[in-house]
Amino acid sequence: MTALNRVPSLMARAGTASALTLAAVGGSMIAPGFAQEAAAATPAKKALQVAASKKGSPYKWGATGPSRFDCSGLTLYSYKKAGKTLPRTAAQQYNKTRHVSAANRKAGDLVFFHSGSSVYHVGIYAGKGKIWHSPKTGDVVRLQKIWTKSVWYGRVK
Repeated sequence: MTALNRVPSLMARAGTASALTLAAVGGSMIAPGFAQEAAAATPAKKALQVAASKKGSPYKWGATGPSRFDCSGLTLYSYKKAGKTLPRTAAQQYNKTRHVSAANRKAGDLVFFHSGSSVYHVGIYAGKGKIWHSPKTGDVVRLQKIWTKSVWYGRVK
């Protein structure tokens, strides 16, 4: 059924004023408030976008941006740009997040690498088993597959 064929049945159900609105938007029905909700990205999605925008920025121990980062500096900077405050170090950030399971992880969650009970690295989950992170001296911010199962996930509150 083409859009033109749907207009008479839509007019009957929606009334003339609504049909004129439908015609003005090309015959598409849009749920009230949908456009505003779709446009409003969550802080996690915004932080993920910020981290991705820093691709290629060099690692520097202790750096928090805007052009150089260590691992927790990148997460701190990305979430700050998204309107959320995080503490400085990876371990402090882990303690500040709501812990989630691997099955419940979402893009934008923080991924904490640990050895025993000690957190030593953090990145931002990008989906499909990958993170944005600032790995180490001599490297740059990049997207990389998670290389170990020794990770915990945290959602920024």
